[in-house]
Amino acid sequence: MLRNINQPRLCNGTRLAVKKIMNNVIEATIIKGKYKGEDVLIPRIPMIPTDLPFDFKRLQFPVRLAFAMTINKSQSQSLEVCGINLEFPCFAHGQLYVACSRIGKSSSLFIHSPQNKRKNKVYKKALN
Repeated sequence: MLRNINQPRLCNGTRLAVKKIMNNVIEATIIKGKYKGEDVLIPRIPMIPTDLPFDFKRLQFPVRLAFAMTINKSQSQSLEVCGINLEFPCFAHGQLYVACSRIGKSSSLFIHSPQNKRKNKVYKKALN
């Protein structure tokens, strides 16, 4: 979901499995969180771009197909399999921990790091 439609059920970041796409509505099932397993209907909603020199409105589904998500977006998620791309280093304390702790089994964690070594930002006062 890219917009808040019916909070707290359908809000930005809700993960869905699409069951059926029709002309004006998508039938989907919520796959994570408090409303997991609940079927929902998602209508087209008006989208008005603000970055163009002229005005227009279009009706569009507020969803995006996703094969990946940011570490921040993965917080509070439980994943069966997780791949982490460390092509660029983590930029905040604890970010690597958040990424690695989304799954229950280390055998389901895959890390891509071109240099084979990464510095993990650690808050040193927390270690004392």
